[in-house]
Amino acid sequence: MKFGALRGPDGGWSGYDGRPAAVKNFAAYSLQRLGVDHIDVYRIARVDPGVPIEETVGAIAELVEQGYVRHIGLSEAGADTIRRAAAVAPIADVQLEYALITRGIEDRILPTTRELGISVTAYGVLSRGLISGHFAADRQLGASDYRAHTPRFQGDNLQHNLGLVEQLRKLAEQKGVTVAQLAIAWVLSRGEDIVPLIGARTRERLTESLGALDVVLDAADLAAIETAVPADSALGERYPAEAMVHLDSER
Repeated sequence: MKFGALRGPDGGWSGYDGRPAAVKNFAAYSLQRLGVDHIDVYRIARVDPGVPIEETVGAIAELVEQGYVRHIGLSEAGADTIRRAAAVAPIADVQLEYALITRGIEDRILPTTRELGISVTAYGVLSRGLISGHFAADRQLGASDYRAHTPRFQGDNLQHNLGLVEQLRKLAEQKGVTVAQLAIAWVLSRGEDIVPLIGARTRERLTESLGALDVVLDAADLAAIETAVPADSALGERYPAEAMVHLDSER
């Protein structure tokens, strides 16, 4: 479970609050609303730049000692922040965006989590549907659709990125699987310490995604995928500029 994201009455973002008192306040209301006596994994939605991570994690650690939380997590934290947090209390996992076209964590973050024995919960493995094989170039996105404001889904960026998907589709067809299954299987191949988060709005998409568990990728398959969709080959940031500034993982 994540906490700390602040909104105004109009639903707009107001930042993040990682102060110890706020951490415990968020936890109290979460426990009450969920009707449970503990939270399995508790993490701040984004690192609060105004509060040392040691203080935020220290407050969660107190909740662990009191039995209200089982494990401590982080979200979109950079390598240095992860090290500082882990020096305070054991960190179970870090939630990070990781996909064929989003591989920034491989440079410093993933080596750090592995050194410290921390798992990675990988979200966005299909890049919000962009590399699912189901997103069409002429698809109209409503104003309330987050992707309508995301650089990767805009103009020439979108055309380029969908070209990468078509290269991936050729490989998927050769293996008799879908593009989504191949993309998910690639993330699964990166290590047992990486757990992909899969979202689905229909049973059909859920069944398709679960089919990735049966896809076996050998060395030749992985090499072909890397050739078709090299690291850093996508165009456009994964979030709008105003959201990118909140990502400690990008610093």
